Amino acid sequence: MKRLMIAGLVLILSLTVAFGQQKLGVYTTLDEPLAKALFDEYQKETGIMLNWQRLSGGEVEARLEAEKANPQASIWVGGVGLNHISAKLKGLTAPYKSKMLENTPLQFRDPENYWVGLYIGPICFVTNNKVAKEQGIKPPTSWADLLKPEYKGKIRVANPTTSGTAYNVITTLRYVFGGDEEKVFDYLNKLDKNIDQYTKSGAAPGKSVAIGEIPVAIGYAHDNVKLKVEGADVTITFPSEGTGYEIASMSIVKGGPDPVNAKKLYDWVLSAKAQEIIASWYVIPVSKIAKKNPQAFSLSEIKTVDQDVMWDAANKDRLLERWVKEIGSKR
Repeated sequence: MKRLMIAGLVLILSLTVAFGQQKLGVYTTLDEPLAKALFDEYQKETGIMLNWQRLSGGEVEARLEAEKANPQASIWVGGVGLNHISAKLKGLTAPYKSKMLENTPLQFRDPENYWVGLYIGPICFVTNNKVAKEQGIKPPTSWADLLKPEYKGKIRVANPTTSGTAYNVITTLRYVFGGDEEKVFDYLNKLDKNIDQYTKSGAAPGKSVAIGEIPVAIGYAHDNVKLKVEGADVTITFPSEGTGYEIASMSIVKGGPDPVNAKKLYDWVLSAKAQEIIASWYVIPVSKIAKKNPQAFSLSEIKTVDQDVMWDAANKDRLLERWVKEIGSKR
């Protein structure tokens, strides 16, 4: 009897330890060092362990679709808002009315509380000054510049089927060309001749520019401001015709295994402490309690297009299919 009692206590203790070691599953599209800084601080403050994985926005959306019947993560932090809107439309995320939402203006969150914006990141061009000088080219300052023959094989950008950044480039061009999709794809086909490769992640091309692997890249400003602050000899420019921007967002995964802790993390990411960490990443925060890093660009400095994010999300599959058919499949 005594042995049975001891065995029972051991079993209970083992189950308690195992339960205590469970981790909240998180998908993130934040740049990995930012994700680590953010999640390490959360674990330090709360004691709640996170099992997080960094994926591009397109990869997270595809992963959520594949895991729809048995979700492996409970929350998605970061990533282009269009991916979050698309995920909502596909029934992959769940609404959550966080007590912290009042700090985020209505234009930067879903009216039904499926997603909330964290920060804005405008699309830019980044040029390695040393490599550009050696190759006799100047930093591009317009979308038209990117089609010039001197940039042939000298531009890098992400693949829109895996990167929300690159899909944002397509939608931006649609606004630049007044909604004329034929002009957009004519442009993209011409641009393809100057692209050396399409990367999986939207931040990767800028990193390649920073180390001199390629002279020019297209990406989000904050990723490239960070590289410049860290010592990369680069010039950041914005297209004179107008540029688009991401609203990096956050969503609860529908049917995730740990909705309670997912909501705790969601609330914390919208807190002053987390917003301070996010703002340090040279982005343009949207929360009223966040302060912009003085080294970051502001929207008032940049000519932007008038984006309709709901249209962009609703037409994503169609536009990507056309891109694959006309451009991606020919690579």
